[in-house]
Amino acid sequence: MRDPALGAFPRTLTIFLALTAGACAGGNAGSSPAAGAGGGRGRGGDPVVPVTVAAVIQKQMPIDIRVIGSVEAYSVVSVHAQITGQLTAVNFKEGEDVKKDQVLFTLDRRPLDAALLQAQANLQRDIAQAANARVVAQRYQDLAGRGIATTEQLETSRASAAALDATVDADRAAVENAKVQLQYATIASPISGRTGTLMVHEGNLIRAADTVPLVVINQVAPVYVSFGVPEARLNEVKRYMAQGTLRVEAQPPTDTDRPSSGHITFIDNSVDQTTGTIKMKGTFPNDDHQLWPGQFVNVILTLTTDPSAVVIPSTAVQTGQQGQFVFVVKADSSVDMRAIDIARTNGVDTVIRSGLTPGETIVTDGQLRLVPGSHISVKTGSAPKTAS
Repeated sequence: MRDPALGAFPRTLTIFLALTAGACAGGNAGSSPAAGAGGGRGRGGDPVVPVTVAAVIQKQMPIDIRVIGSVEAYSVVSVHAQITGQLTAVNFKEGEDVKKDQVLFTLDRRPLDAALLQAQANLQRDIAQAANARVVAQRYQDLAGRGIATTEQLETSRASAAALDATVDADRAAVENAKVQLQYATIASPISGRTGTLMVHEGNLIRAADTVPLVVINQVAPVYVSFGVPEARLNEVKRYMAQGTLRVEAQPPTDTDRPSSGHITFIDNSVDQTTGTIKMKGTFPNDDHQLWPGQFVNVILTLTTDPSAVVIPSTAVQTGQQGQFVFVVKADSSVDMRAIDIARTNGVDTVIRSGLTPGETIVTDGQLRLVPGSHISVKTGSAPKTAS
C-alpha cells in the first residue's frame, strides 16, 4: 500500500522546480538591459569594447644607448700659496666666475720688496769688486812680464777675479729669485672657471706648506660627462666611431629644457670587471651652464640612424606567458592577438623587428578587456593615431 506522503512528493517537487525556473527566467530578463548598456554588442552578442588605437608607421629612428652618467669639471685647480705671508686682499667672491690670469689673492709684499732690494745691492757691490779684481789681475800680469811680480801673485789675483765673477753670477740668480718670490705675492687664476668655497679670509697668515687650498676652481665650460657602456656594445661603438664622431646628449632627470649636445672624446683602455662596463667621456661646450660638476644626468649616445624603422607607441605592447604581443584591429572591427619581436625602445616609441607591417592598426589603450575576437569601438578623437 502506497504511503500518501510519498505520493504527494513528486507533485510538490514538480511545482518547486517550475517556480525556480520562472524566477531564473525573470532574473535573466531583468539583467539583459544592463548587459547591453555598456556600449552595444558585437557579433554573437558579445559587448563592444571601447579602445584607443594607433597606426603602425615607418620612419627614421636613431640607434642609441641610454645610460646614467655624471658631470665632471673639464679642469680642476686647487689654489695654494707658494710663499709664507699675510693675506692682505681677496679680489673675488666665492662662487663667482673668474677669468684666466685674474688676480684672486694678494699677500704682504713688503718683506719681499726688501729682499729684492737687498739682492740687487749685493749684486752691485760684487760687480764693483769683480771689476777691481780684474784690474788687479791685469796689473800683476804686466808686473810678472817685467819680472817684478811672482807667478804665485799673478795666479792669486786671477783666482780672486774669477771668484768674484762667480759671486756676481750668484747675485744675479738671487735677484731673479727675489723677483719670482715677489710675483708669488700676487696669486692669479690659472684657468677660467667657477670658484668654490673660500677657505682663508683676508688677514690670515698663509703658509707655503698648507695642505688646505685657498680655493678650488672648476672649469665648467666646456665640461665632461662620464658614463659607462655595457661591454657587449663596445664593438658596436668602436665600429661607428671609426666612421666618424659620435654625438652624445645629456640632460638632468628633472630638467625639461632641450638636452645639451656634445661628442665622445674618450674611451677607457680597459673594461671594469666589477660592473661589466667601459668608461667613456663626452665633451660638452656647456656655455649655458646647464650641466654642473657632480650632477647625475640621463645620457643618450647616438650610434647611427635607421632610415626605415617600423614604429609603434610603447603603450601598445603587452606581455604574456608566450612573450610580448599587441592587439591588431581587423577589417570587421574585431581584434587579433599578434606576437611581436621588439628591436629596441626609444622613449615613447618602440621599434619592431618583426610581427607587424606599416599601415596596420593596433590597440594602445583598453587591452585589459580584450580577448582575441573581441569587437571594439574607437574612442572619440583617438583614431587614427600614429607613433610620435
